[in-house]
Amino acid sequence: MNAIFGWSVLALVFVDELLAVAAFGVWGWHHDPRWLLVWLLPVAGMAVWFCFASPKAPYGGGLVRPLAKVVVFGLACVALWDAGHEDWAIALLVFSMVVNGLAQLPSIRVLVDEQ
Repeated sequence: MNAIFGWSVLALVFVDELLAVAAFGVWGWHHDPRWLLVWLLPVAGMAVWFCFASPKAPYGGGLVRPLAKVVVFGLACVALWDAGHEDWAIALLVFSMVVNGLAQLPSIRVLVDEQ
């Protein structure tokens, strides 16, 4: 695969991470105390991602990293569903599975390992 495709996939993975954080904010907006949850839940999602799922996660490992990704993206989809955005929840789930699946291709993983 060429580098342009690989970096495009990695850019879409980053967009997927931002969408997951936004989904937590949407859920927080639909529940009380709104003023607290609308920022606390996205920050908690980012903290989990930073600690366990990011490429340089201090606590990420062979099993921990994929498990953290499944938990974060799964909870983001559940949050959208619970907030009444069922179509967006399904779209996020499919998008997450596709781009994260593509990111596991050896030719794309090598781009992350080089950094």
